[in-house]
Amino acid sequence: MKIEEIEDEIREEFALFDDWEDRYNYIIDMGKDLPLIDPALKTDDRLIKGCQSRVWLRAEHQDGKIMYTADSDAIITKGIISMLIRVLSGQKPEEIVQSQVTFIDDIGLKEHLSPTRSNGLVSMIQHMKHYASQYASLKS
Repeated sequence: MKIEEIEDEIREEFALFDDWEDRYNYIIDMGKDLPLIDPALKTDDRLIKGCQSRVWLRAEHQDGKIMYTADSDAIITKGIISMLIRVLSGQKPEEIVQSQVTFIDDIGLKEHLSPTRSNGLVSMIQHMKHYASQYASLKS
């Protein structure tokens, strides 16, 4: 699936909820479904700076696509990174770099986060794009 198609799915899923309490619960449930990563991967070099909570992100280049794994020590943050992984993992590096990740604004997530969580969200996206950019430049 293309990034935009996955984003559309998420928009449709969030449209089913009438209030933000239900949406937060949905985000938390998505975080619970995030596969656990090996504790050995929770190293300082994989820690995303700028997040209120601790978030570890790993990227691997497999068959021309980027595969992300992540974990967080906060349940809402774990849900947010799981959504980003759902959208960006398994995509080509160039497509990740060029993506606008518009579903975040479309579902109203950023405006319902505290400023520090919102900054953390931006940091997560930047790190994912940075990894993709590194892999894209290796291909060139």
